[in-house]
Amino acid sequence: MRENGQSSETITFLGTGGARFMVISQLLASGGIWFSLNGTEILMDPGPGCIVQVTKRKLNPEKLSAIIVSHRHLDHTADVNVMTEAMTQGGFKKHGRLFAPSDAIDTEPIIFNYLRENLEGVEILEAGKTYAIGNVSFTTPVRHIHRVENYGMVFKTQRHTIAYITDTCYFEELAGYYHGDLLIMNVTFLEPRVFTPEHPGMTIDHLAVPDAERLIKEIKPKTAILTHFGMNVWRAKPWLIAEQLTQKTGVRVIAARDGMKFDLSELDKSEEMN
Repeated sequence: MRENGQSSETITFLGTGGARFMVISQLLASGGIWFSLNGTEILMDPGPGCIVQVTKRKLNPEKLSAIIVSHRHLDHTADVNVMTEAMTQGGFKKHGRLFAPSDAIDTEPIIFNYLRENLEGVEILEAGKTYAIGNVSFTTPVRHIHRVENYGMVFKTQRHTIAYITDTCYFEELAGYYHGDLLIMNVTFLEPRVFTPEHPGMTIDHLAVPDAERLIKEIKPKTAILTHFGMNVWRAKPWLIAEQLTQKTGVRVIAARDGMKFDLSELDKSEEMN
């Protein structure tokens, strides 16, 4: 708690590795992101090893109000079932909600039926909709360009707006949907990639470092945090990439680390300094 009686707002990165080769090597963990916002606990994209990271970081799944899945790929969903089991106290307490796109529930279900029955509800994510979880609201402003149905989120609390851009190709309108005090981005590649030679001109649907630079310049958040690194980004040292982007954009850019806890009060301090 802070001196003014308001609860702290933090974001814990349970893993910063993204895409298949990083996930199967576990050079970086792949547990997703834990939001603690004004007394509301939310788990985002619980990938492989989430339960291990949650235990390691001494977080309590029973306090979760919801699990949100941006899309049904393995690196975002592998621990949905075990985290649902943990959130519902092994199924002894009907508790919490799951938010996911329709194809993650109907086409290729990411959750077992017996575990789904232990939830208070399952809500389907759609473009342009607003949802409420405890003291937090969030919108899914636009469907991303990805191989499956996929949405980023803009979270709002009494004091802060947090924009999270999950996996997607860059497209011209993207920045307009994600204004916030804090911008979190999945940045998987060093450079944009294309399929060759059978599929010329078709991009692989993840953001690259130049895309991140452009988005930061257009959105102008108080702070930007990069995560979900592919192998080449990791080899290039994400913390150095973040330093370069800070110099190029004039915005404080941080490369997330496994287990890093970011306190949103840092956003208020940066505003006071400016």
